[in-house]
Amino acid sequence: MRMPVAFRLAARELRGGLRGFRVFLACLALGVAAIAAVGSVRAAIQAGLSEQGAVILGGDAELRLTYRDANPAELAWMRDISTDRSKVIEFRSMAVVAGPDEDERALTQVKAIDNAYPLLGTPELDPAMPLADALDGDGANPGAVMAPVLAARLGLEAGDSFRLGTQAFTLSALLTVEPDAGSAGFSLGPRTIVRAEALETSGLLAPGTLFETNYRLILPPGSDLDSLKQAAQQRFADSGLRWRDARNGAPGVARFVDRLGAFLVLVGLSGLAVGGVGVSAAVRSYLSAKTGVIATLRTLGAGRAVIFQTYFLQIGALSLLGIAIGLVLGASLPLLLAPIISASLPVPADFSLHLSPLVEAAIYGMLTALLFTLWPLARTEDVRAATLFRDALGQAKLLPRPRYLLATALLLAVLLGTAVAFSGNAFLTLWTAAGIMGALLVLALAAQGVRHLARASGALSRGRPVLRWALSAIGGPGEAAASVMISLGLGLSVLAAVGQIDGNLRNAIDGELPEIAPSYFFVDIQQDQMPGFLDRVENDPAVSRVATAPMLRGVLTRINGQPARDVAGNHWVVRGDRGLTYAQDLPDNTTLTAGEWWAPDYDGPPLVSFAAEEAEEIGLNLGDTITVNVLGRDIDATIASFREVDFSTMGIGFVMTLNPAALQGAPHSFISTVYAEEAAETPILRDLAQAYPNITAIRVRDAIDQVGTLLIAIANATRWGAAATLLTGLLVLIGAAAAGERARSFEAALLKTLGASRGRILRSFALRSALLGAGAGIVAVIAGGLGAWGVLTFVMETDFTFLPGNALTIVIGGGALTLVSGLVFALRPMAASPARVLRSRE
Repeated sequence: MRMPVAFRLAARELRGGLRGFRVFLACLALGVAAIAAVGSVRAAIQAGLSEQGAVILGGDAELRLTYRDANPAELAWMRDISTDRSKVIEFRSMAVVAGPDEDERALTQVKAIDNAYPLLGTPELDPAMPLADALDGDGANPGAVMAPVLAARLGLEAGDSFRLGTQAFTLSALLTVEPDAGSAGFSLGPRTIVRAEALETSGLLAPGTLFETNYRLILPPGSDLDSLKQAAQQRFADSGLRWRDARNGAPGVARFVDRLGAFLVLVGLSGLAVGGVGVSAAVRSYLSAKTGVIATLRTLGAGRAVIFQTYFLQIGALSLLGIAIGLVLGASLPLLLAPIISASLPVPADFSLHLSPLVEAAIYGMLTALLFTLWPLARTEDVRAATLFRDALGQAKLLPRPRYLLATALLLAVLLGTAVAFSGNAFLTLWTAAGIMGALLVLALAAQGVRHLARASGALSRGRPVLRWALSAIGGPGEAAASVMISLGLGLSVLAAVGQIDGNLRNAIDGELPEIAPSYFFVDIQQDQMPGFLDRVENDPAVSRVATAPMLRGVLTRINGQPARDVAGNHWVVRGDRGLTYAQDLPDNTTLTAGEWWAPDYDGPPLVSFAAEEAEEIGLNLGDTITVNVLGRDIDATIASFREVDFSTMGIGFVMTLNPAALQGAPHSFISTVYAEEAAETPILRDLAQAYPNITAIRVRDAIDQVGTLLIAIANATRWGAAATLLTGLLVLIGAAAAGERARSFEAALLKTLGASRGRILRSFALRSALLGAGAGIVAVIAGGLGAWGVLTFVMETDFTFLPGNALTIVIGGGALTLVSGLVFALRPMAASPARVLRSRE
């Protein structure tokens, strides 16, 4: 009979409306909306990648080779399984425009196609024309189409000419839409499309040149992609051929979206945690106001279970309402902003109603509501009926009964397990959760510390009544200090951490990297060009250092006879082809961490020196055997040593270095890094490009700028998540200020009666708010700084420098937010009649 009675009592309580629960609903709705919105955008991109996977890939399946074309056996198998095929060659080169004084050059990602391209999708050109017509050219030169940003950089318009290598082309149109652009992943240069046959005399595809050959296939309806993938891997396991199909047409984009989406959801969870603090405070405040009602029910014979069930049902119903509001907002915002979001994405997205992220957000919302309301609800059971009339809810034991502590622990475990399951990254999730709980604990302790400090500072306030009143209020028995420190502090902590991380990364990119990174990366240098190349750069007084190395690319296919992915998982070293080199002697500035370098005259079985950090991550040991496929040939090499490789300097670095005899006879080119004064960069590029048109120059500063742009986009997305957390904290802060309005009215009335002026009282309220906000900001800077240090040191493995400017902004912002909210909710207490307020407290 208890539950029906509790249902009826809860229904009657709900007739009173939402008074006292507006902040409760807003906090819960905002947290759920943030998670639902991020999840919906992620689901939209994933749906777009799935539905348009074949168009993005350029076919139902793709077979990729490095440095070479398919051999007859491979081509025959492709013909057997497909109904149509297209061959696409991709490589980097320099687009050159002749000028009156000197030539203009820009890095471009060239796509050389056959007549079958595109198998799926339609490129869009400006002016509009078929791609085949655009590539026919003007009779004098073959045609080309180019990304608008590249044409603008070179000052080209339709009809103008430019060179790739030694071959002249006529720009027929601008490439406004490239249907398979998403499959290429990150690129350092904008796109240029030409016919492959037009490059035969360009000198760009000489033996050893860095290029990839992609064979796109249209498969018969009903083809079993898993079976075909397995057949390709078994048939061509030792050829370096890699399979990709329409189920994952843009793996790099999908991986990035998944990881960023999971991270932003975790940022949203921190906002939900702040909202949980507001939810808990709202429940405590509501139950405190219901003391008379609870006392009456207990007097009439209602047991502890009935009381608990009544308010559990009532708050549960309101929680469902808040979650529903959040789900509507979270589902609607991506739909409303779909045109803006789609325009900024490199891949198609299906913005429609996706249920999975809404279910995820609802689960998070329900678990958070249960977690943060169970404790204040449970405390009512420990209060006797006779003492309820004396506001014993505030005097109840701090900890509820053991069964509720156990339920709280189980709910927390379920919430963490759910977050791990949804994010797919246990390490990031658990560390984020630890950071949130640690920050909450630090903020709660800081709130107590501020109260004790306020009490201990009484001597400083002698003769300063405004300061004395403010310190007395902060150090008093109320929960104002805790509410401000926790609600605002956690939001500011997230912002502080994001700001410190972003600032450190920007400083590294804008300051440190340009100082230690080379000016240029030159690739595709042929062996007979090396003497002239070195003569130009080594004899230039503006060049401080030159490094060169032979360059090949290979696929790590096996480790100790087992498929590499079975041993290394999804480690980046085994995900695709990797650069490798050979060296007779131990290179200068190279440190071996284990093993020995081979003798200069070594001519035995292949040996390899492996990058130490990557070897440790994969689990390699000295004496292990790895199989590397180079140009279709398997090389079984024994690990002879491990060495330190620092990729962060953007210099020459290889995961694998083999002895020279192991790669004897393999066609290859050379790469070089040139460290020069900035004023000398343009003349060096001009001279080398004129002498060796096939050489591709990558200006490292431009690459750094591209990485910086990507990091700015990530930081901005994270800031939006942190802003949602801060907004939730502000709502909690407003709720705490509104809940304390009655106490401030009594305080103001009492002070007025004792002769205090309105100005002094208002300054006291303002000083109280500003001190609490500044305290929350200081603690947030410390907590956020520690979090940023952890992320930069252990996750990004870079140096951390504390940025005082960012910290000062956080402290000032915290003080300003609490000052404004405190003053807004001081207006009514200041205007209230002292006689009326004091009479109502009798």
